[in-house]
Amino acid sequence: MQHVLTTDRLELRPAGAADLAALLAHWTDPDVRRFLFDGEVLTAGQVSEAIAAGERDFAASARGLWLIRERATGALAGTAGLRPLEDLGLEITYSLSPPFWGYGYATEAARAVVEHALGPAGLSEVLAEVDEGNAASIAVVERLGMTPFETVPGLLGPMIRYRRSAHG
Repeated sequence: MQHVLTTDRLELRPAGAADLAALLAHWTDPDVRRFLFDGEVLTAGQVSEAIAAGERDFAASARGLWLIRERATGALAGTAGLRPLEDLGLEITYSLSPPFWGYGYATEAARAVVEHALGPAGLSEVLAEVDEGNAASIAVVERLGMTPFETVPGLLGPMIRYRRSAHG
């Protein structure tokens, strides 16, 4: 399958229609969605559209929505993706289920996506937008070598925007 990314412990593969139930369960977990979708509970239709949009993105370019699976067990650990951040460029997104927190999986998966974006996908930079109160995600983007460039208002409070360029 095209667009599969692998790391030492994880496999990231594009989400497809068959993943709807698993992705809906993941994204509606209160702990997962705390900093996603501004806390909104997504419907099955919205998740289905996110999958379809990811499929369209992968068909047109080397980006979209990946499911993160633990290689050893095949368990769904979360998601990672690249999506537009307003008209500024593409941002890295990720989510992990609570049983997978604290093992470095978010950094490992996000690093694979950022390296893919800045390498084979040919992007000149990758962005991130993180809720100011989301210390775990701030630590992830900093470990990826991203640097803050502005703070903007968000629905749930200030959002810090980060960037990492392909050349530095």
